[in-house]
Amino acid sequence: MLIDLSREISNVAGEPDEVSVEVLSHEEGAKVLGEKFGLTQYDFPDNMAINNERISLTTHTGTHMDSPYHYGPSSEGKIAKRISDIPLEWCVNKGIMVDLSDSNSQKPVTKEEIKNYLEKYKIKLVPLTIILINTGADLKWGKPEYFTDFRGISQEALKYLLNFGVKVIGVDSFGFDPPFNRMLKDYTESKDNSFLWPSHIFGRTKEYCQIERLTNLDLLPKGDFFDVFCAPIKIKNLGAGWCRVVAIV
Repeated sequence: MLIDLSREISNVAGEPDEVSVEVLSHEEGAKVLGEKFGLTQYDFPDNMAINNERISLTTHTGTHMDSPYHYGPSSEGKIAKRISDIPLEWCVNKGIMVDLSDSNSQKPVTKEEIKNYLEKYKIKLVPLTIILINTGADLKWGKPEYFTDFRGISQEALKYLLNFGVKVIGVDSFGFDPPFNRMLKDYTESKDNSFLWPSHIFGRTKEYCQIERLTNLDLLPKGDFFDVFCAPIKIKNLGAGWCRVVAIV
């Protein structure tokens, strides 16, 4: 069975940046093509040709993958991989869902939570396992709380997973780190810049990709491996790209 784990891209409350779409209808397409080739709209079957769209959006709109370059210009002492450099082996592999949706915590997901879940289901991670973390944030999609009431993944939990050779970690929340307002509050009060995007910044030390804004993680099996396809759009030299993430269970 195929399970779609990606959200549709549209200009809705779940997106902070405007998505602009210009649509060329089939009838308008006949006029545009006709002008190019000396035809009229009525020369085409049913007075229609082909349609087209022009879309304006950020690379972080919808379900998307962040490459190491998003976190900084270098990773592990080398030039950071951009989204067009990500190996397909990272994106087509066995995956596991970590279900933490029952937790009432608003603090970042901890190493202990991840470790306890893996031990509970006797899951043995191997290099390139794709980790999908269900925090329950997906249920807030379309509401203002989607931007402010999610947990994020702690740097310690991230380090723990990366030490197994994991390269791709996905979450169902708006962001991989804690909400912007929480990070900025912690920094303003402490002036400690380690509060600012800690798991993103760790990508400068250890190479990995993160996927944000997944959905339908509750449909995945607990404790069992499944196949995952999460290759991003191959946009040359950019830091992120949209993903159609699919689980095969």
